Amino acid sequence: MYIKKILWIIALLGLVALGIFSYSVYNSIFSPNTKFENNTSTVYIPTGATYQTAIDSLRPLLEDLSSFDAVAQKKGYAANVKAGKYILKKGMNNNDLVNVLRSQNTPVSVVFNNQERLEELAGRIAVQIEADSISLLKMMKDEAFLNANNLNKEEALGLYIPNKYEFFWNTSAEGFRERMLTEYKRFWNQTRLEKAKEIGLTPNQVTVVASIVQKETAKVDERPKVAGVYMNRINKGWKLEADPTVIYAIKEQSGNFDTIIKRVLYKDLKLESPYNTYMNVALPPGPIAMPDISSIEAVLNYENHKYFFFVADVENFGYHMFAENLAQHNRNKQTYVRWINKQGVNR
Repeated sequence: MYIKKILWIIALLGLVALGIFSYSVYNSIFSPNTKFENNTSTVYIPTGATYQTAIDSLRPLLEDLSSFDAVAQKKGYAANVKAGKYILKKGMNNNDLVNVLRSQNTPVSVVFNNQERLEELAGRIAVQIEADSISLLKMMKDEAFLNANNLNKEEALGLYIPNKYEFFWNTSAEGFRERMLTEYKRFWNQTRLEKAKEIGLTPNQVTVVASIVQKETAKVDERPKVAGVYMNRINKGWKLEADPTVIYAIKEQSGNFDTIIKRVLYKDLKLESPYNTYMNVALPPGPIAMPDISSIEAVLNYENHKYFFFVADVENFGYHMFAENLAQHNRNKQTYVRWINKQGVNR
């Protein structure tokens, strides 16, 4: 009897120990283990991160790091850390947390527009994905890549079509560039290529004209009309005489693209630069800014009219007064000059 009691006690203690162990295991796997107050929290795991790096990133977000570690080790995450952006939900248990970190790399929205140079574009992208601006710029300016795609360094900005794109946060600089090349080729489909050919321009030339249109007017509904003026000039073999190209030439020669120029002076029109369309019949060697899709479409589908000139409309701000001949344009111009002098704008 005495031995039986001992065996029963041992068995009972074993069951209690097993219960405690099972509860502990269950707790470590399935109990909530987050300590952030918001409904979600985002963690970024960099490329090449070690397990310790991942742990350090998770440390501020978890109640019990040791229980997470135990589950992560058990499920093999410690040996297979993956870079990316991961969204954790409040109240997640360790099992859910590990599952998210193993397989739920969340895409990010990448948006860009209106940059004047590749340097600005690289900086804009670098704050949205993991790749830094230096590596992005290096990829964008890579001569072998540009040559392989019939582009030069002046035309390179035109490769990047402004829009909203989805990327994984840990996309490399090369990965970003290759995706943009794919998007560029998708944009320049057969329909658009045929339209460019019909108006006598290459896609690169369309982009250059579109960049000028972009700088001339912020009004999307006016862009086809402005594009029509420039296409009339191109078709006549005239100089474009576009003030935005002079402003770009000034910035390009000075190296200061932060310069603010509200008024182009007569002396500026004589600046020797391939971007100055007052001095050159040829189009600038590359875009003077990143044109929106609306500006590109405005050139491809420009308004067919008889206007060759335009100047800012001081009674309908943002829009322009158009003229068919120089005499009419000079009258419109005088109205604008009187207004801008009254505003005290000298530069």
